[in-house]
Amino acid sequence: MTSTSDEQAAGQHYLVCGIQVCQRNGQFYCNDCHLPMCEQCKDEHQTSPDTKNHDIVLYRQRKHRLPVKKCKLHSTKNVDIFCRECNTPLCLKCFLGKEHKGHEIDDLEEIYAQKYALWQGEFSKIQKYFLPTSEGLKTDIKEDVTEIKKIMESIRTSMRAEAESLKNLIDKVTSEKIEHTHTMEKSLFQMLKSQETTYNDYNKYLEKLSDKFQEYLSTTNQKLLSSDILKIQSIPETSKPVQPVYMAGQFNRDDVAKLLGTVNIPNTEPEKRKIQPMEAVSSPMKFTEKQLEQSKEKSDMKPTLSLSSSVTKVREYSVPGVDNACHVSVDKSVRLWVSDDEGSLVQTDLQGNLLQKIKTSGGSDGYHTATQDGGLIYTDQVKKVINRITPDRRITEFIKTGDWEPLSLHSSHINGDILVGMIKDGRAKVTRYNKAGKEIQNIQRDNEGQELYSDPCYITENINGDICTSDCGKEAVVVVDKSGQHRFSYTGQGSRFRPYGICTDVLGHIMVCDIVSKNVHLLDEDGGYLSCILSEQRIDIPRGVCVDEENNLYVGQLATNTVTVYKYLE
Repeated sequence: MTSTSDEQAAGQHYLVCGIQVCQRNGQFYCNDCHLPMCEQCKDEHQTSPDTKNHDIVLYRQRKHRLPVKKCKLHSTKNVDIFCRECNTPLCLKCFLGKEHKGHEIDDLEEIYAQKYALWQGEFSKIQKYFLPTSEGLKTDIKEDVTEIKKIMESIRTSMRAEAESLKNLIDKVTSEKIEHTHTMEKSLFQMLKSQETTYNDYNKYLEKLSDKFQEYLSTTNQKLLSSDILKIQSIPETSKPVQPVYMAGQFNRDDVAKLLGTVNIPNTEPEKRKIQPMEAVSSPMKFTEKQLEQSKEKSDMKPTLSLSSSVTKVREYSVPGVDNACHVSVDKSVRLWVSDDEGSLVQTDLQGNLLQKIKTSGGSDGYHTATQDGGLIYTDQVKKVINRITPDRRITEFIKTGDWEPLSLHSSHINGDILVGMIKDGRAKVTRYNKAGKEIQNIQRDNEGQELYSDPCYITENINGDICTSDCGKEAVVVVDKSGQHRFSYTGQGSRFRPYGICTDVLGHIMVCDIVSKNVHLLDEDGGYLSCILSEQRIDIPRGVCVDEENNLYVGQLATNTVTVYKYLE
């Protein structure tokens, strides 16, 4: 328990003071002795004549120890000196030789600490800026693909409608033209019928006239001698009809294409995707490489906030519409969402006025979370779905979880991903969805194939991407990194530990409610126990916690519908 290696320390439930047989919490670190220390041993260390000038910092601001490496020339000596003129690491025996006589040297451990801080800063940039930003841009591209698909389908629908309209118009005009040919044909037929009648009448005239001629030509008929010669009327003249001619329309494919409109991409400069500048991310990435190299220790990079020496109650109010406060969420408008163990989920303003109330089967777990866009998502355990409430209070079904019952829920402040703790037939897992609701990751077992979770009742995410889960079944806080690799499990401070509500803050602290000690345990991001944050406050059974953008801690209680707000950073 007194090992000082980083790996062992990170794996412990809390850091133990490395001085003699002291077993107190090692919140501090001596960079000269490379030992964690409790506050009492730190004070003694700083007053001792032999160690009063030692560099003691908070544990998380410690310098990292130079790895042991044997000299290639002197196998019994460690390399711990750096020759500036030769740009070479040396052991003490090498330095005392003639080859490096009079050369300027540096402490290799000091250089290692500087380089470690530099590399850690670059690693932090990758984890906290480059990867999340790149993932965000990928999400933007996917959203653009979805949007383009919608637009193109809308264009195709419009084109089909336009073509249908054109077809209808063509059919109508064609019908009119065909009707005109019928009218024209009828007119021509009437003219020809009239001509036929004229010749019928003329033929009748000729027949009568022919009868008279026969009568006059009869040898016994004396009329031929007394009458004038009969005159024959001329044959009536008629005209042949002018035959109709069809002239085909003068159009081609291009004319039709013009009638149906065109589709093109405007000749405008495409808008650049917005990339959040690195300066906009959290304070550890605001340091330039030059500043990191000039820094002699990590403790130079002090955040703007730190733990306050005392916890102060800011306000307290009773939440209407719930029997207790099992889980608490705060949205961007600083409005409070509180749920009880009877399926009631209510929204209030900070004066405690009820704004809306929803009935669901979410249970007593951490089943709701505020989203980046100012809305809220919550689970319905019976229906096995996750619903979304938009800022204008519309409720829509967001994600179906299949056969898995969704218990706990968290919306990432880093990239908008949705983390869900689920159970099914005695098994448990954590599933990650992107902000569009697509499943992208499942976390269920550690590297040895052992089940990580039993009852993931509350879940959150830390600033380094760690997924922190309160597992009521395992009676532990189970923490995995972003890729799902198990980092550590915190099981309390000796007595029985029953974790429920959990949240993190801008400094990477993990805060978890313990209903056994009736307190909120404060951990660093490596699982090191720092304190019980409400030791000096009178509170019933803490069950739900969250932190708002002003770094206020909200604590909901199991026994009452009271939510209390504390200031614990300064």
